[in-house]
Amino acid sequence: MSKAVSTISPADIDFDQIRSDFPVLQEEVRGKPLVYLDNAASSQMPTPVADRIDHYHRHEHANVHRGIHHLSQKATDAYEATRKKIRSFINAEHLHEVIYTTGTTDGINLVAHSFGEQFLSEGDEIIVSEIEHHANIVPWQIAAQKHGANVRVIPVNDAGELIWDEFLKLINERTAIIAVAQVSNALGTVHPVKRIIREAHKHDIPVLVDGAQGVPHSLVDVQDLDADFYAFSSHKMCGPTGFGILYGKEKYLEKMPPYRSGGDMIDKVAFEGTTFNDLPHKFEAGTPPIVAGIGLGAAVDYLTDIGMENIAAHEQQLLDYATEQLLSIDGLRIIGTAQEKASVISFVFDDIHATDIGTILDQQGIAIRTGHHCAQPAMRRYNIPGTARASLSFYNNKQDINRLVEGVKEAKGFF
Repeated sequence: MSKAVSTISPADIDFDQIRSDFPVLQEEVRGKPLVYLDNAASSQMPTPVADRIDHYHRHEHANVHRGIHHLSQKATDAYEATRKKIRSFINAEHLHEVIYTTGTTDGINLVAHSFGEQFLSEGDEIIVSEIEHHANIVPWQIAAQKHGANVRVIPVNDAGELIWDEFLKLINERTAIIAVAQVSNALGTVHPVKRIIREAHKHDIPVLVDGAQGVPHSLVDVQDLDADFYAFSSHKMCGPTGFGILYGKEKYLEKMPPYRSGGDMIDKVAFEGTTFNDLPHKFEAGTPPIVAGIGLGAAVDYLTDIGMENIAAHEQQLLDYATEQLLSIDGLRIIGTAQEKASVISFVFDDIHATDIGTILDQQGIAIRTGHHCAQPAMRRYNIPGTARASLSFYNNKQDINRLVEGVKEAKGFF
């Protein structure tokens, strides 16, 4: 099965016209046109996705998988169509390897719990990186505590890149799984996940990839990566909140016990014992967020029409421009200067708190994120309490960046 790729070249796409699909970008905040640069937290939703959600609420609303009546079957068809779209979007080998979750965090917890129940033993080791999101640290700590395992940490250099030789030293016969982000949400570092997976598989070690910041910004092919697990969220890729995807290889998912129990994940229930449903439904208990799943399908259609390769090229141009412009500001330091980066710029001033920068930018209608970005170990690595983080999406433009730069200069002048 080949992965669907847009036939439109970047030169043929009017990204400024695309902005008109996002009504919020026409809003004013505190009397100023909105500049939205908090995409690593949550992206905005285009009109076609919102319209698809509205259509479901008005014309298709019913529970899925259980009803024989027309509305239920219509809702089920729409909901399950998303699974097929996701399979193509990430090039999963099998449809049943696409598991619906409530988001990246839920997907990682599912693996930490269910993989842990089946495969973790006392003395085993779990490898994560020093700059992971808390969602790819804490579930592993809990699993390790439960099973008597240990969490080992890959250090990063000053640029925010994994130190490869130190990573290799961590791998041994006790290594049970490696869990690493494709892209750091705090620094924008693009980890060499394909290389990590290749090295891990030499030792028959599975790898989970946190793709929350990867899928929205690049072309992802899980078969080419050879990832064993890959988790991501709808709301970071122009879809609704409360929905996400866990891709997992069949050979692991079949052996892993259910994560939650209840309706839909069962085969037969009796007081003497219960048997479980086939994949993917074994991991999908209860009434799901149906409309969010349908909304994600619409978001995938939208992104596919533009072309993820085109999105990546456009965002790289914006990242390069933003990096150059911000570094022209005296006293500004970028935290995370990896050679391979995605569209995140975290920056600090030694004498200005990040929250103060964010507050002044908000007064100008510029939305960024400040703080530790759910990555406190990463902040400790750089001996800082937090950063100001501007994160880009394909609907941003150079005017947005110019506004950001002028806003940061004004904040610097104020202090």
